[in-house]
Amino acid sequence: MLLVLIITGIVVNSCKKESPTANIGALLTAGKWQLASITVTNYVGTNPTIDTFNTNCDSTQVFTFNTNNTCTYTNYDCIAQPVAKGTWTLSSDGLYLFSDITCKDTITGGIPSTGKPFVYCQITTLGQYSMVLTTGDLTTYVTPTTRRKITVYGFVKQSKSVGN
Repeated sequence: MLLVLIITGIVVNSCKKESPTANIGALLTAGKWQLASITVTNYVGTNPTIDTFNTNCDSTQVFTFNTNNTCTYTNYDCIAQPVAKGTWTLSSDGLYLFSDITCKDTITGGIPSTGKPFVYCQITTLGQYSMVLTTGDLTTYVTPTTRRKITVYGFVKQSKSVGN
């Protein structure tokens, strides 16, 4: 009997296990993610100033991840623009999202600039209906004079009837 339990334990433990990023990738690609909020925190040392953006935007901003590791973003920074396209990958532990998507952002002097806002994102929260991505100066060690800018994007999953 003991031998059967040992063999069963070996067989169960030797079964192929899913990659830690498989479930995260499945959640990302399971629908379209609509931007709900943007919060930018500027730090000098540990003293923050917080700004909330996207409060008066009348354009729907949607981040879409595809299973072939391509992605799109519509109306980034509440600017009417062509759909931005790029690729995405996850870190080996699934805690960080990397995307080379290039979007127009703020318009300075009538000239739009471009940026890669999601080139390095910490996946703060990811569930079936919501996703929070944190970008910017994500260093853990700061001095009293260190200047950092951290942007937090909050997304909600679009319902099947919206935008499909």
